[in-house]
Amino acid sequence: MNLKERISVLTQLGEHLLQPDDYLDAVIHRTEYNNPWFTKENQALAIRSIATEFLDKNKLEKWAATYPIPDEPPMKTVGMVMAGNLPLVGFHDLVCTFVSGQKAKVKLSDKDRFLLPYLLQLLEKYAPGSGDFFEIVDQLNGMDAVIATGSNNSSRYFEAYFGKYPHIIRKNRNAVAVLDGTETADELHLLGKDVFRFFGLGCRNVSKLYLPKGYHFEALMERLHDFREIVNHSKYRNNFDYNLALLMLNQVPYFNNGCIILAENRDIASRIATLHYEFYEDKLALEAELTSRTEEIQCIVAKPGLLSLPTIPFGQSQEPTLFDYPDGVDVMGFLNG
Repeated sequence: MNLKERISVLTQLGEHLLQPDDYLDAVIHRTEYNNPWFTKENQALAIRSIATEFLDKNKLEKWAATYPIPDEPPMKTVGMVMAGNLPLVGFHDLVCTFVSGQKAKVKLSDKDRFLLPYLLQLLEKYAPGSGDFFEIVDQLNGMDAVIATGSNNSSRYFEAYFGKYPHIIRKNRNAVAVLDGTETADELHLLGKDVFRFFGLGCRNVSKLYLPKGYHFEALMERLHDFREIVNHSKYRNNFDYNLALLMLNQVPYFNNGCIILAENRDIASRIATLHYEFYEDKLALEAELTSRTEEIQCIVAKPGLLSLPTIPFGQSQEPTLFDYPDGVDVMGFLNG
């Protein structure tokens, strides 16, 4: 398949995913049964985002045009270890390998075993030759390169197992948000999407707030309370109750609105159902702090123009485009090289 054909079949998949599909609904139901964190609503959100951002013809062509991709390059095999924190979280890597003309040998996460195989079946249905570009395996071997996504702990094992190959190995990261106290109620509501989508399990979910010294929490806590139905999910509720009990037992000051707990903490990563915050007095000092912690931060959410650093508007942290590479590592550049 040449480049035009590869983009065409991805576009057909995107169009399919935006239409009713009873079999996909059944796969979604099975996935939720296997992993209750992957609710039907969250799976549908991930699928729609993939279809509109990663599988749109114009966006694919514009993105691919920025790289020197031969129509039919010599096929290399890229081993992939998929994460399981969000539905289809590694799909962007698959799009990269396919568009660049490489074969992906995929080790699925046990937490997300059904969605991706069905999407690959759909690709092969629209273009039988696309099956040559994908293989799902239980054990990775015979690769030319590796892309592995996991935790800080698992990354050490990935380095040991795959260090001899050209590789991209991803660790834990989180998004942070910077507020200046002038945010509107609508902006704070959008911030809630950055916090609560996918239960806060994604590397692009906001897990920490940087607030101006003397910040008043009332409006923020009220707008975050808009998402109170999240506590009806049993697993989220269990985490909420457990983490609230920990803070109470340890006599740590906190804010609690019934669906999220805010605690002052320098750490960027926070537990499920909790959000860390830290005060700042000087924006230049804050920017230096954020720059020094680049390895921990996936993206920064803030009002446009608030910081001189690259930022994402409120409500858009979980809407990455084809150009938004995890950890800022250009996967297409890596594959082409």
